[in-house]
Amino acid sequence: MTVRTTPRLLLTVTLALAAALLFAQLARADADTGPASAGTARLAALAGDVTAADGHRYDARDHTGRTMDAAQIAQTPDGRYLAVYHTLLADGRFHAAVATSTDLRHWQRRHDFGPGTHQASLAHDGRGGYALAYEKDPRNHIAVRAYRNLAALLDGRAHRAFDAPLTLSRCAEGTPGITSVRGATIHLTGHYLADCDTDRQLRATLTGFRRWHAEPDRRLDHAVRAWGTGGNIGDRAPVDLGGERVVLVEGQGRRSDFGSWGTYAYDPGSGRADSLDVRTHGGSRAFANPSVTLLTDPRGRPALLVGLFIPREGSAPGEAGQLLYWHRL
Repeated sequence: MTVRTTPRLLLTVTLALAAALLFAQLARADADTGPASAGTARLAALAGDVTAADGHRYDARDHTGRTMDAAQIAQTPDGRYLAVYHTLLADGRFHAAVATSTDLRHWQRRHDFGPGTHQASLAHDGRGGYALAYEKDPRNHIAVRAYRNLAALLDGRAHRAFDAPLTLSRCAEGTPGITSVRGATIHLTGHYLADCDTDRQLRATLTGFRRWHAEPDRRLDHAVRAWGTGGNIGDRAPVDLGGERVVLVEGQGRRSDFGSWGTYAYDPGSGRADSLDVRTHGGSRAFANPSVTLLTDPRGRPALLVGLFIPREGSAPGEAGQLLYWHRL
């Protein structure tokens, strides 16, 4: 079929191209106007240099040799460290687990939460107990468990359980992050597989282990996409620095390319993000599944601990796997 070009058609096409170019320039401008906030700049400075860290461990593993992928770290009131993480085992499925440590380098696995559990997140409930969330398969969804105390957590004895329905995607919702526990209400973040195609961000609230509400977080998506990320936007972790809330979040530059994962510091106030240029000892270039925690380091000093998973596709020799490092504050 032959299409005749007319002045009106040419004008329409020209305007459409100009609008697309302007949108791309504005999006890029968001990323090029300096730090998103003082908090993101400080987080980028602390998290960006592994070589200057006060302590670090590449390819973190528990005492049995299991990899501690996507590890998130917390600290108990008595000073011990807790890690929740997952490992792909010989049964072909991920297993989430919890481990303890006294030095952030050596970890004793205490409980395996079973096959089909991964991307775990842990939080104190303010009453001596813990809330745990993880992605669960089949039919990938967010599962939440409550434990009365530390002993119950380490034994895997949950007294409350909730498996969330899929409300934003019929295919998958997961990679949860517990942001707060306030009485009977748990606030979480996560991702959903938008159009069963690409991971995008969500916020959710669980009330009384009965009522679940989830909604898209398009503002966070936009902030990461402004850096040209064309793939998934997944795991994220908040931290308060100098009275400012900052979120460390992962974004994939190119779909299906594990070597293109990068990390960003997002400022919820401005809705903008800074890209982190992470420097490791060997020069790894891909970083995923960020976590960040304020704690007391093994020498008793306040510190910021960062966790990053280094995919093999973007790793330097000896650096693939879970990286843990901390800077004294």
